Amino acid sequence: MRPTQHTLATPYPVGPVHFYSIEINGQLILIDTGAPTSETKDYLLNKLDLDRLQHVLITHCHIDHYGLAAWLEQEYGCTIYLPYRDSLKITQHHKRLNGMVSILRDIGFSADFATAFRCEMDNDSVFPDFPQNFKIAEQNLPVELGIDVIPCPGHSQSDLVYATNDWAVTGDTMLREIFQSPLLDIDLLTGERFSNYQAYCATITKLASLRGRQIFPGHRDYIVSVDNNICYYTGKLLERAARSRQYSVDLSAPQVVDKLFGGSIKEPFLKYLKTSEVIFIRDFLAEPDRLKNSLQQIDLFSQMAELFELATGET
Repeated sequence: MRPTQHTLATPYPVGPVHFYSIEINGQLILIDTGAPTSETKDYLLNKLDLDRLQHVLITHCHIDHYGLAAWLEQEYGCTIYLPYRDSLKITQHHKRLNGMVSILRDIGFSADFATAFRCEMDNDSVFPDFPQNFKIAEQNLPVELGIDVIPCPGHSQSDLVYATNDWAVTGDTMLREIFQSPLLDIDLLTGERFSNYQAYCATITKLASLRGRQIFPGHRDYIVSVDNNICYYTGKLLERAARSRQYSVDLSAPQVVDKLFGGSIKEPFLKYLKTSEVIFIRDFLAEPDRLKNSLQQIDLFSQMAELFELATGET
């Protein structure tokens, strides 16, 4: 049996979001919940027997994917499973915000920008209610469900893929023809900046293990293939890295963003997003062999070799 896809509009720039339901051994499961809107609630009430819903598996705690988890827990008593690293963000919210302010200051943002960013991130519209009695998906998902939980940081440090031998629900880890720079964040396990680049290089090999399975993404209609997605994503990284080499390492990441966009980006979150991309690319340029080794492990480096040479200047 394969998951049933549910697609609803969201009030966010990402557009419609997919979430999935499946019944396994008589147990009704929901993977992601959609956005916290009245339309999504009405849809769930009309399409699913929520009194029978036992398990809610969350791929990552972005508002359009986990937004109704607390409501489902409170109203229907189902068990919510969250990624471990997202659980840290919930339980250590203020520590995370303090750490983010330090990171933003360290990479060259002003104190005013860091304060504005903190206020924006400490907003209920960004983080709706979290479930109170959640379980950690990587540790507690019932074995009898037969679903593997695969940590695949890339879109965020928390991304999980839920997979069987036949299918995989990938959340936002794999989206057709969308280049995503993982967002700059603190690693609450170390207190240092989370290395999105190192994490994604490890994720590439995990995504390759999904070859041959039907992929159910969080957005867009379909995935052409796992290999196509990996090549698209790494190809865009390499193209942008080639352009970024013209900027001196003496410039801070925010200064590079200002150069790229002529100082036109004023909104704090958008500037943070673009700066995250610059940091991701600089981490690659500092250690390109890490990506090369991952691509070689899954037999895709030959397809990317020309772009890799342009990005790094290596022959």
